[in-house]
Amino acid sequence: MRESPSIINIGTLVKENRLTIPDYQRPYKWSIKNVNQLIDDILVHRDKSAYRIGTLVLHQETDETNNEEKLNIVDGQQRSITILLIAMALQNHLGDTVSGELRKHHFELPKTTLLEKLKFSHPISQKNIHQNYREIRRRIIDFDLAAIRFFFEKCEVVKVVLDDVSEAFQFFDSQNARGRDLEPHDLLKAFHLRELTDNITEQEKTTLINQWEQLKTEELKVLFAQLLFRVRHWSKGYSARYFTKDDVDVFKGISPESETPFPYAEMYKISHFFVEDYNSNYHRKIDKQKVEYPFQLNQVIINGKRFFEFVTHYWNVKEEMYLCLKLDDKAKEIIEVLDNYPQRSRTGDKYIRNLFDCALLFYWDKFGNKEIGRVAEKLFVWAYKRRLMQHSVQLASIDNYALEYPFVFNVIHQALQPKEVLNLPITAINESQVVRKELEGIIQLTQKLNYYEQ
Repeated sequence: MRESPSIINIGTLVKENRLTIPDYQRPYKWSIKNVNQLIDDILVHRDKSAYRIGTLVLHQETDETNNEEKLNIVDGQQRSITILLIAMALQNHLGDTVSGELRKHHFELPKTTLLEKLKFSHPISQKNIHQNYREIRRRIIDFDLAAIRFFFEKCEVVKVVLDDVSEAFQFFDSQNARGRDLEPHDLLKAFHLRELTDNITEQEKTTLINQWEQLKTEELKVLFAQLLFRVRHWSKGYSARYFTKDDVDVFKGISPESETPFPYAEMYKISHFFVEDYNSNYHRKIDKQKVEYPFQLNQVIINGKRFFEFVTHYWNVKEEMYLCLKLDDKAKEIIEVLDNYPQRSRTGDKYIRNLFDCALLFYWDKFGNKEIGRVAEKLFVWAYKRRLMQHSVQLASIDNYALEYPFVFNVIHQALQPKEVLNLPITAINESQVVRKELEGIIQLTQKLNYYEQ
C-alpha cells in the first residue's frame, strides 16, 4: 500500500487533478434516481459535523507517455463522477443571491476541471452524464450557503491509494463482499481482474473488459443465473435455483501460472500454455491462424483471462446454437413452436423453456450439431411433459425435475457418444395425464413426434 487510508473532504477531492478512469472500468450508469438520492442525503445531513459519503479506491501508477503520476479509480467511480457533476453545476449555475452570500462570507468555490480532462467515450456514459447534469442543475436551487459549505467542507470520502493493481482489486473485492449490494458477476469480475497475470498486455486487458461490458448487467445476470450456473450445478447433481454471492466460487478455479500441487490441474495448465504459446508465436503473423481455448461448460474454471473468454465464448455459443437449430429440419419446427405459442410468456412456461435451453446447450457444448435434431426432439418432450402434466410450475419443481430420473444432465455429462443421450428413456404422455389442454401447439407437436397417447 502506498498511502494509509485517509479521509478527505469533497473540496479536496474535486481539486485532485490526477484522477483518471481506466479503460477496464464499466460505463457511468448512475440514473436520475441515484443522483437525487445522493443530493437528498447531503441536504438531510447538512446539520451534522461531518457526513461520510463512501470509499474511493485508487491505483497509483506512472503514465509512461508523459511520465506523470495518475490515480486510476478502481472503486467509487459512479459516486465520484456524480460529485464532480454537482461541483461543476455549483460552479457554473448558482443564482445571484447565493453567489452574493458566498462573496459576503469570503467563501470561494473549489474549482474543478476534472470533467474536462476525463474522457468518456462510451455512449452510455455520455448519455447519463448529460442527463444527470441537467437534473443536478434543476436541484441547485436547493443549495444555500450553508448547504454549499457543508458539501465541500464536511462531506467526506475514505481515500485508499495502492500502488499494486492486484491489491487494489483485492481491497475492492473484500469491501464489496462485506455488504454492498453488488451482483455475483460483479464480484467475479473483480476477482478475475485481480487474477490477470503480468504477462497480459494492457491492450488484451482492455479487449477483455470491453467484451464483458458489451453485455448489459441484466444480460450477464441472466447468462450466469439461468444458464452457466444451472448447467454447472445440475450436471453435478446439485440444486441450482438461485445464483447468489454465496455461489461465486462455482466460477473460481485454478491459476495456471501459480503452483498448483494437484495432478488434475495439469491438463488445464498444458492446454492453457499451449494455446498461449501457439497464438503468440511469430508464425501467426504469417499464417494468420488462431487457436481458441477448448472450453467446456462444466470444466474447471481457469482464473483470470480465461474466465473472461469463457463468459464471452458461451454468450456467442448460445447465439450460434439457435441460428443452427433454425436450419435443422427437425429442430427448427420445435424452436418455431416454442418461440410462438401464445402461453410462452407465463412464468411456468419460462421455467420450462429455461430447462430445455440448459439441457440443449449442455448437449451442444459437448457434441455440437451431431444428431441435434433428434436430441432436440427428445429434450423437448422431456421438458414439456412437466408443463402439460402440472397445473402450476414453480422454480422448485423444475429444479427437482432436472435432478430426477432419467437424470438428463448427468447422462449428458457422462456421455461419450450422442447415442447415449438419444437412448434416454423418455416415455410418452397419456392424454388422461394432460391438465393444460389449452397448450394446443405443444400438444400437436408432441403428437407429431409420436410421444402422445390417446
